[in-house]
Amino acid sequence: MKIVSLVLKFMPRHADEIKSTVEAIPGASVAADGGDGRMIVLVEDGPDYAVSDSILQIHQIPQVMSTTLSYEYSDEAHALEEN
Repeated sequence: MKIVSLVLKFMPRHADEIKSTVEAIPGASVAADGGDGRMIVLVEDGPDYAVSDSILQIHQIPQVMSTTLSYEYSDEAHALEEN
């Protein structure tokens, strides 16, 4: 399992469009939107897609000015230690 959180920055007038675009990306959901041009997005991997693919799709949303990775978790290292 991999989970990341991203902070997106954009012009506040684009918030609704960005939110709907993010929510259409596999594994992505909006966790918080302060209404000031910043949004926290959670991305989780799934059986048919990778977190990295979803991050790239989010990064390519035209109205998003910047995307910052703020948190990353992976349990793959723990699975390797157990074997």
